[in-house]
Amino acid sequence: MTEDFSQSLTPPVSPFAADSLCELTPARPQFLYYETDTVEIFGFPWVTETALVESTNLLFGLFRQKVFRLETLVQSSSYDFGQAGNLHYEAEDLRQQCVLFLQYVKVFLYRYLEPPSTLEDGPSHPYEKLEAQLPSALLEELFGITLLIGRLKDLPANVHSAFTIQNQGKIFPPSWHLLHLHLDIHWSVLEILHLLGQKMQGQVVYAHQFVNLTGENLTDTSLFEDHLCSLLCDLTGLAIGKYSKVRPTEAVTSHHYLCSCTKELWVLLIHLLEYRSKLLHTQSFWSYMNSLLRPLVSGKPAAEQYSGLPTHCKDPLGFTWWLVTQLAELGRYSRNGTFQNEKQLEDNWSFVEELLKLTCLPEEQVRMHVHCCLSLFLLWDPSTSAVSTLWDFYSKNLSGSFPVPWLGVSGLGTLCKTPLALLEQARSCCSPSPLHTPGHTQLYRSANSFHIFLRVLALCLTQDSTGGAPQRQIKGRIYSKFSSKKMQELSEAGLMNFLLLFLVVARQVELEDVAGRACELLGYLPSNCPPGHRTLVWRGQLSLLLLFQKGLDVSAQASWLASSFNEMAKEFYKKTTEASRRLALWGSLGSYLEGVAEVFETSTNLCLSEEKLLSEGFDWLLPACRLSELHSALGFLQIVLAQRIHQRSVQSALTSAWAASATSVVKERHLAVAAALWAHFFPFLRTLRLSQTPPPQLADAAAGFTLLAFDLPSSAPQDLQPNPVQSTMQCFGWDDMVHPLLVTRYLPHLLQNSSDKKLAPVFLTGRAADEQLSELTRLVLKLPEVDSLLQTAGLQPTAIRVDPRSALEIFVKAVGSVYSGLQVLSERSAMVTRALDYIGDILKHIKPSLINKNHEGIQLAYWAVGCIVKHWSPLLATSKAQQLLFRIVDGLLLPHHLTQQDKALRDSLPLYLQVMASSVSQSQGIFLKKQLQSVTSRYLDHFLPAAPSTVAIANHPVLLGACEAGPSLRGSFLLFKGHAPPPRLASVLMFLLELLRRNNDTDPALLTLPLPSLLRCLMLVNEPQVRKTSTDALQLVVERCAAASTEGPCDQMISVLRSFVEENVGVYDRQVYSVLQTVAVLDSSVVQVLIPDLSLSLRNIEHKRGLGKNAALRSAYMKLLELLGESGQAEIISLEAD
Repeated sequence: MTEDFSQSLTPPVSPFAADSLCELTPARPQFLYYETDTVEIFGFPWVTETALVESTNLLFGLFRQKVFRLETLVQSSSYDFGQAGNLHYEAEDLRQQCVLFLQYVKVFLYRYLEPPSTLEDGPSHPYEKLEAQLPSALLEELFGITLLIGRLKDLPANVHSAFTIQNQGKIFPPSWHLLHLHLDIHWSVLEILHLLGQKMQGQVVYAHQFVNLTGENLTDTSLFEDHLCSLLCDLTGLAIGKYSKVRPTEAVTSHHYLCSCTKELWVLLIHLLEYRSKLLHTQSFWSYMNSLLRPLVSGKPAAEQYSGLPTHCKDPLGFTWWLVTQLAELGRYSRNGTFQNEKQLEDNWSFVEELLKLTCLPEEQVRMHVHCCLSLFLLWDPSTSAVSTLWDFYSKNLSGSFPVPWLGVSGLGTLCKTPLALLEQARSCCSPSPLHTPGHTQLYRSANSFHIFLRVLALCLTQDSTGGAPQRQIKGRIYSKFSSKKMQELSEAGLMNFLLLFLVVARQVELEDVAGRACELLGYLPSNCPPGHRTLVWRGQLSLLLLFQKGLDVSAQASWLASSFNEMAKEFYKKTTEASRRLALWGSLGSYLEGVAEVFETSTNLCLSEEKLLSEGFDWLLPACRLSELHSALGFLQIVLAQRIHQRSVQSALTSAWAASATSVVKERHLAVAAALWAHFFPFLRTLRLSQTPPPQLADAAAGFTLLAFDLPSSAPQDLQPNPVQSTMQCFGWDDMVHPLLVTRYLPHLLQNSSDKKLAPVFLTGRAADEQLSELTRLVLKLPEVDSLLQTAGLQPTAIRVDPRSALEIFVKAVGSVYSGLQVLSERSAMVTRALDYIGDILKHIKPSLINKNHEGIQLAYWAVGCIVKHWSPLLATSKAQQLLFRIVDGLLLPHHLTQQDKALRDSLPLYLQVMASSVSQSQGIFLKKQLQSVTSRYLDHFLPAAPSTVAIANHPVLLGACEAGPSLRGSFLLFKGHAPPPRLASVLMFLLELLRRNNDTDPALLTLPLPSLLRCLMLVNEPQVRKTSTDALQLVVERCAAASTEGPCDQMISVLRSFVEENVGVYDRQVYSVLQTVAVLDSSVVQVLIPDLSLSLRNIEHKRGLGKNAALRSAYMKLLELLGESGQAEIISLEAD
């Protein structure tokens, strides 16, 4: 013992006072309290230096009375809450007095008890005799106390229940105080016996009176041993009761003590026994616990001193693991109650290894055992022997998945679908979480027992980072468990466990050696192993590749992987491969793509033989891919190209700091990867580019190859030389055979740093097919040529982000505006050529939209071409461009079928009609005039409603076009051909009336074009709506012709009326006069001119018939003449005179 009492094994204040108000020895006195000459014990003053010697029996008798009194309070206490406070204070005072007395005994022994000495001759003082008898008397009293209080396990149930009492305003029942007084007494007895033995300097103390009365030996050592074993047994029994309520998931978070005072008692026992073991060479704490727990685990009877353990432990082995782990953690506490990083308690690996040898299935128990073992590895120095024992177990069960059924999928561990995920899991196993963190406490739920074992293994391998004996021993034991037969027997779960095992070992010890051994063992797998096995093998191999650092040669591993991939890709390509087999093969092949992509994403300097991974197997794989599979393959290619460009840019920035030799090596690696990409991927992309449904990733990959050609032109194949960039862009961007969807996604990747004028027409033609071109629009508007056009036309957009549709219209309008502003013939001719280059073969580019019958695409195609026709009408009228206009009319306005184009035509037809009319007036082309007549005739009838409808007629596209067009358009369709009325006459007349109303034409030649048909309608049709509409139209024609002819009757009107009379008077005499009456009401002057002709025709008719005067016919004629004023009256007189 040290000289300062403050360093006693019993600290003055409970080390766990901060944790709880439940202190083992509350209100322990300060040492100065015992420095006075007298001390008050049990309410009486005593001489401090002599009381224990002179009044041993009396003091212990008073002590027993206080204990009895406290027991009486417990038995007589009621549930009267009014008395709770009084009972608490009385019980607390009784416990305080008992504790103060025990403390006094300890202080007395430490200060005043003299070591035994040889008695000198001569009489001795009576006090000296009493003092010499004190050790024996004290031993007998302590024995009596142990008999008085009994064992903790024998306490009544109402006292045991006090363990669960929570603090309620610091008021506790007497049972709580009695329970904790028992704990104080049990500890104090041990401490007093220890102090007594220390003071006696190894001399055995006998209880002489007890020996004389019973004949049995009782010594301080035997009493200490008996009491200690009983106390350890009882505390373990309490822990067994606590364990019955602990689930396996709570094993490392649930404590074995019932309250902080029992925790303190465990810590004090640990330090006391460890101190005695070092000083007196007695048994250590673990020696006592092992002797106590070993019979419990084995099921054999316990030694006599450990009798009394409960017989109903639900899981003795699990409980033992749990208790050992909990006690090992308590071993980190100092005797002052603070947690230390350095261990205070020695290891107990010998006993733990015994427990490991008893570990067996089921997983529910194994997982808890290994979890506890991991906690011990974190608390103690790692044990190679323990790891070997665990590996012996798992080597026999490696193919297991280690599930806990009631945990569901959460207990199966992490599913590693990629090499990086597998490597990340290995990394997590190599870096176990500290104790008490969620990463450690939740392991039971998040990882299976094998994954927890890997954490144990990693900790053991970490202890010797230089490859010493422990590492070599463990590595050798792992290698020795695998053979060709063993590898072929592994299930998928077993193969995954194998890969994780070797990844963990490779991370901790010699990487090249472990990786080589893993590859050798994987080579034992048969070539026809299931695709699932092959997937795992590739995943594991790629994970090992990711572990390698600069300077290590991995070409052998990469070549092995590539060869395996090639074989499976060839089988995937074969037409004879069954669909189910292809599906299984694609699972493995897709996994290979994901893994190699991760290699490129994580590699910083292409030092992992990446070019070998891009093997000839892709020549077989890509052509055999279906659409969904092709998406994955092209996505993989895009990742590889992007990562290569990124790595190249990063390394280019660092080139100045590198040596020339290092730069050369890096460039060689990039050239090797680039050559593999050109050889195994680019040919397939070229065959895919002409597809009418190109996958979106094709454009991205093509852009990647273009940038690759720009960065490393020498790596491109010979057929793209000498300018691989231009050749690649021609292949994917400028070729008219390439689908616009591909072009418009391909170009934005390149436009950022390009000023090639050929990109503008690609934008234009692509825009006609795809509306999603925001980025392409932004980039095209920045091109120098486009910007110059917009500036010249004064049409630069003001918005930061221009809508693609608006941008297209602005661009087309700018081209037309610039052309119109040119005066020099050569410049205008050059501008026509440029404009035609811009749009290229526009009809070919919009053809897919028309063929696919996509309503949105058709609408957009008609609008875009209509925009060109509208703003380029002067340009399209030229001899160079007129052929394009003819093709547009034939392809868009005169197609064979109109079903899908109805809406698009209805919306855009007015625009086309206006431009065609304008072009006709400029060029006077006979063919264009004929086309215009065909278009007008076709769509006038096509969009005409079957029944007259004001709304339908008002929105008729031909009507809308005619209102804005010149005379050539209206003259081409207002002339009614033939003598029979046309179909849907009412609708036609309503269309004609609406057209006349909307236009204020003053040319009589144009106005009189529909007049013959109107006259015939009035003459032949009696349907009221037709007659009304015809009359209204006739009125507009007559009135406007009259207004236009200021010098007399309208000659055109007279000519039409004269022809009308000549054609019809001999057949429809009365109807002709009736029609002329209507005209006379509107304008009598034009009919007056016809009087001689009408009278002559009347007389000729009568003469031909040879019947004399036709009274009815003359009567009808005279009614007409009555409307013609004086000329008419004069003619009436003339007729009467006949």
